Amino acid sequence: MRALTWHGKHDVRVDTVPDPVIVNPRDAIIEITSTAICGSDLHLYDAVIPGMQPGDILGHEFMGRVVETGPGSTLKKGQRVVVPFTISCGSCFFCKASLFSACDNSNPVETQEATELLYGHAVSGLFGYSHLTGGYPGGQAQYVRVPFSDVGPIVIPDGLPDEQVLFLSDILPTGWMAAENCDITPGDTVAVWGAGPVGLFAAQAALLMGASQVIVIDHYPNRLALARDLGASVIDYRQTHVLDALMQMTGGLGPDAVIDAVGMESHGFSPDNLLDTAKQKVGIGADRAHALRMALMAVRKGGRVSIPGVYGGMTDKFPLGALMEKGLQIRSGQTHVQRYTRQLLDLIQEGEIDTTFLISHRLPLEQAPAGYRNFRNSQDDWTKVVLTP
Repeated sequence: MRALTWHGKHDVRVDTVPDPVIVNPRDAIIEITSTAICGSDLHLYDAVIPGMQPGDILGHEFMGRVVETGPGSTLKKGQRVVVPFTISCGSCFFCKASLFSACDNSNPVETQEATELLYGHAVSGLFGYSHLTGGYPGGQAQYVRVPFSDVGPIVIPDGLPDEQVLFLSDILPTGWMAAENCDITPGDTVAVWGAGPVGLFAAQAALLMGASQVIVIDHYPNRLALARDLGASVIDYRQTHVLDALMQMTGGLGPDAVIDAVGMESHGFSPDNLLDTAKQKVGIGADRAHALRMALMAVRKGGRVSIPGVYGGMTDKFPLGALMEKGLQIRSGQTHVQRYTRQLLDLIQEGEIDTTFLISHRLPLEQAPAGYRNFRNSQDDWTKVVLTP
């Protein structure tokens, strides 16, 4: 089959690789009909997430049609399914608590020592996202093996086009969980750093959950326009002092809740971010946490902080004093996708959530390298790329 493979920093290629096969009884083989490039894929493209090996198949946002099943799978051949990016067994302590991205059984044993050293505990398996998360082949390919297929995939009615439901695989539930982690009550003001796909879905979710004001911070005009179209207010951080503007917009209190939808490659011209950028370029592991620092300083006293943005290493100059003195609450983590897919599918079918507004480009799989390059370098025009194997 054809698949997009990683070969180093800014080097991804469409190669011919072996077809996937059933390995375990609960496996299924999915023929991919649509897959997408995620903002967190750019962390792999930029080689700032450790554990990648040449030839690894990328992609964790995908859906398709079941073509083969193991004897323990509950799926049937021919069904259309969206597959969560988190791989979860369904039976461990964490899965039973609906903490699917913390699954204890989906990350192979040989990777756990490294992840425990870096993160304290091994994390769950993820599709197409380094050997620290299991080294599973991803879905930017013609076919993919789906472990624990009786737990993760959600069956999609044939009447719904792929583009309406594809983002159930990651960014829609990620944005939804980011807003849910803010414990929004009617009348709240929520500030979102980053008008990328997750930030925009988080803004959309916050408004649906009853926030009276959502403020999105970014500098890309087209992305800020998309935020306005959702009903959010916007701040262009290159034109406006963000903290001053937020104080003015909240009567001097600060936002009730903040969402860092940027993560480890935050942009900005502050001295702290320039130092982080230099450290990241030479490979000594500092995440660029400028957006997170700003969010922690901006949120009101007693406020809530939600971090869906991906971080993969250590962060310098973390404002722990602000966290403690202001009495802030922080919630973060990879998304427990399976917890949300049924609810969000219902909202899509009811017309309450639109997902297609994000899509700027549709490409065949063979043009995926150009898609990655443009998605990284032309972010204002390339808001979301969908690939068709």
